[in-house]
Amino acid sequence: MVKNYALVHEWLTPHATGGSELVVKEILNIIDADLYALIDFESTNPDSYLFKREIGTTFLQKFPFARTGVQKYLPFLPLAIEQLDLREYDAILSSSHAVAKGVLAAPHQTHICYCHTPMRYAWDLTFDYLNHSSSGRGIQGILTRYLLHRLRQWDAISANRVDYFIANSQHTARRIWRCYRREAEVIYPPVNVDRFSFQLDKEEFYLTVSRLVPYKKIDLIVRAFNQLEKPLVAIGTGPQLAEIRAIAGPNVQVLGSQPDAVVEDYMARAKAFVYAACEDFGMALVEAQACGTPAIAYGAGGARETVLDLREYPQTGTGLLFPAQTEAALMEAVETFEALRSQFNPHQALARALQFSPKVFQQRYKTFLESCGEPGHPSGRE
Repeated sequence: MVKNYALVHEWLTPHATGGSELVVKEILNIIDADLYALIDFESTNPDSYLFKREIGTTFLQKFPFARTGVQKYLPFLPLAIEQLDLREYDAILSSSHAVAKGVLAAPHQTHICYCHTPMRYAWDLTFDYLNHSSSGRGIQGILTRYLLHRLRQWDAISANRVDYFIANSQHTARRIWRCYRREAEVIYPPVNVDRFSFQLDKEEFYLTVSRLVPYKKIDLIVRAFNQLEKPLVAIGTGPQLAEIRAIAGPNVQVLGSQPDAVVEDYMARAKAFVYAACEDFGMALVEAQACGTPAIAYGAGGARETVLDLREYPQTGTGLLFPAQTEAALMEAVETFEALRSQFNPHQALARALQFSPKVFQQRYKTFLESCGEPGHPSGRE
């Protein structure tokens, strides 16, 4: 029996071009599905692969300033996603990092959720969000805490609407269990490794590429390199841009936002890629390895699944992991890298990156879909 599918994602805008959007693109490459989102500004974007595609949306589409950040309407997101009427479909596929998994499903439907992360600002990043935002202080802070409390309740309840969870890493699978008490199959997300150039000859600078927000710890990286007095290039923009530029020493270049071609060029030429965040997956680490560039990363979250520490894997190591988000731990890792640099094999880094290619994702995702049973089987697949 041929199924008709609905694919639900949070938001589709020219500013949303990360890993979750790449998952949507690859799912559409293998599954003929109708696409839905809270808002859509990609079907009118001539540069998008979704240009002129019919995409179902919610009442948030007409809200002012939704295009530049629908997250500002956070209290309305659960209500909005529940207004999508998907009863005509046999199966619902969701790509969720916030509320997409909360769509309402009928008894005859199977709902398979690819979960990029449980809502981070409602769960493990709650206190980071409150401590770094004016919304976390005073009377407004009390209201924000209440809103996040209600959001956690809705998020946990809406997880019961999903028949099968897929996680983008073992780390995310553990977080899904912690938040929802649900098992999840791990299928790593697709990384477009072909757009990066493999390069053997490296130059004498380190690189970090990231959004400049507190949990990414770019300030930590900059301060560590100030003390090391080694050349660092930082690419990215965000609310911390002015702060990062203010603390950067003469050995640190803060380039701000750059076109993809510039990022790819720096990634290929860098001595090593530096990453201090705890991510659910961490796509940039795989992209660096696709260039044959070793990674120096905080050894938690998805980094433990994508970077092979040379000290543990002498023949196939692709980088170094450091144990704590501190300047001292990062500085020690950089010094260790300098001592072991000649032992790195760039070809091993490329081989590691290819394990996360779109082709691998497509094969595993399609196989999982085919193995899923009918709705109402709480133990998982038939």
